[in-house]
Amino acid sequence: MQMQQFKDLPLSPEVMEGIRELGFDNLFPIQAQAILPLLKGKDVIGQAQTGTGKTAAFGIPMVERLDPRLNVVQGLVLEPTRELAVQVADHVSRFGKHAGFSVLPIYGGVSIQKQISTLENGVHIVVGTPGRIIDHLKRGTLNLKSVKIVVLDEADRMLDMGFIDEVEYILSRVPAQRQTNLFSATIDQSVMNLCNRYMTKPVKILVSKDEIALTQIDQYYIIANPANKFRILRSLLSKEHVERAIIFCRTRKNTTDLSDKLKALGYDAKPLHAGYTQLQRESVINMFRTGKLRLLVATDVAARGLDIQGITHIINYGVPVEALVYFHRIGRTARMGQDGTAITIVGYGELSQFHNIKALTKTTIKEMETPAQIWAR
Repeated sequence: MQMQQFKDLPLSPEVMEGIRELGFDNLFPIQAQAILPLLKGKDVIGQAQTGTGKTAAFGIPMVERLDPRLNVVQGLVLEPTRELAVQVADHVSRFGKHAGFSVLPIYGGVSIQKQISTLENGVHIVVGTPGRIIDHLKRGTLNLKSVKIVVLDEADRMLDMGFIDEVEYILSRVPAQRQTNLFSATIDQSVMNLCNRYMTKPVKILVSKDEIALTQIDQYYIIANPANKFRILRSLLSKEHVERAIIFCRTRKNTTDLSDKLKALGYDAKPLHAGYTQLQRESVINMFRTGKLRLLVATDVAARGLDIQGITHIINYGVPVEALVYFHRIGRTARMGQDGTAITIVGYGELSQFHNIKALTKTTIKEMETPAQIWAR
């Protein structure tokens, strides 16, 4: 029988204390299936979206299996983005707090000296992005010879971002006798190639490939003349109880133009795209995370790795060219068991891309009926 709650797991009192402080009680499906094999030291391939509790699925067994008395790096988690590295390190740190574990996020865009100083004082678990981890390895400021557990998180995204060579270089610096775990929203051939090369008889915890089901998200679409998209968006913002939303556009220019139009009408909106510096990006994300900003107008690249609670709506102002991107986008809402709403405004020229999205999911995307004078086509 599958475990239902954290208290049913064979965990130490110290780790359970950290779990209780986080308010965790019931197990999410990925946790219920992955934690026991991970506790036994088995390699695990887990297919799970961000926001489904996978950090606890691999973080809790990691702090349970490692030894806080050994003041060396024993656990390594690779993340594709700076934001994910920070978030995951914070969670793992909380799981291991009462057991005496120290966890360090390592990423670029900030001074390396502070990271070097912390590493010199001793760290048990490193959570980092591939580029900065390699920087430390080449400087000799990070030693992975005592690593017992490696986690490749968001593996599909790391490969999409071109990190395969970096990942392989890092894995070459870790002992061959280790536990290797991989978590990914999608398991395609490139991800499986990585698994086959670096994992030993892994336990596979997979969602059916043709069943991309985001059941906690109410999904709607509106077919519209592209010239009417902005008027439709304004009506949605006023009538759909949008508390906090990400509005996705295809290009940097689209995000800036749309954000400017919204701000000119008094909406609390800011753009986020890959042209931002790290400091600018972090400032906007922190405003959005803390509720000081209601609307984030973003490109797909800029929104990668965002894990923010309380996003009530995802609005697709531009339909993504790649169908799978749609599911990554709308997965930004309905985090950790909460409900969410996704609305896609489909221009006439975007119908074929939208049909590809509908063909990939078994969940229903309903057409939103609207008054003719507002939704004129």
